Amino acid sequence: MPSRDRATEDTAPEGEAPEGMAAREQIIRMPAQLGQLLIGLRRQQGLSQAALAQKAGGISQARLSALELNPGRFTLERLLLILAALDLELVVRPRLHSKEPAEW
Repeated sequence: MPSRDRATEDTAPEGEAPEGMAAREQIIRMPAQLGQLLIGLRRQQGLSQAALAQKAGGISQARLSALELNPGRFTLERLLLILAALDLELVVRPRLHSKEPAEW
């Protein structure tokens, strides 16, 4: 079943991904996956760490770098601010069955 990114109304019609962004959801089951995803999305949008840090509420570039490398240290508030700065949102849904063991 195809899945799609959620987009805000001011950047794309509801249910459509912002221009230039892949139209798919990403399943994150481990903190390291979140860090790699955020790095990739930041680069895809042409943002430096400093630019994203400023856009996400003025954290320092060093702090954003540390969070990208160790995403298990994110607070929920900081994660939501960074996702919003990347025009993304967090979606919680029932887990798809997988043979992969849970990390936690």
